[in-house]
Amino acid sequence: MKSKLIALTLCLSVFLTSCDAVDDLLTFTISNNASIKIKSTSPINLPSEIITPDVTTNSSAEFENNKTKANLVKDVKIRSLKLSISDPSDKTFTFLKSIHLYISTTNSDEIELAYLDDINTSNNSIDLICTDARLDQYIKADSYKIRTKVTLKETLTKDVTVKADMKFKVTADPF
Repeated sequence: MKSKLIALTLCLSVFLTSCDAVDDLLTFTISNNASIKIKSTSPINLPSEIITPDVTTNSSAEFENNKTKANLVKDVKIRSLKLSISDPSDKTFTFLKSIHLYISTTNSDEIELAYLDDINTSNNSIDLICTDARLDQYIKADSYKIRTKVTLKETLTKDVTVKADMKFKVTADPF
């Protein structure tokens, strides 16, 4: 009886380990960028919205490069979202109180992608807190929209352009 229990435990541990190994082989990262322009006319201490142009996903090519197809993708989540000020180059995020980014497509509802509240930094780049929402339908689409809600804590004397670097973790089924 003891030997059967040991054999069963050994088989189960090998099976679970091999599933993790297969998932690792079928997991890859897709990177996308968006540009967000925060206008100098944005009000202080009141949320204002910014809609970016459509972001082209290029996902079909990414799936093909990773030897899979859109119909085999089973899970997409955002891994990281980093914002950096691209113009003016000497500006820091001291002007920003909070930021929330939302993602949507023409066929999918809008959901929150990432956020950061109570921003207190003098750097020109920040990492947002990513949600754990499933993003399969957004990344499989040809393009998606990013809506940004910002709250400023200081008046801007000129527009600020922010680059959003997004990295998505994609897991696909083998067949």
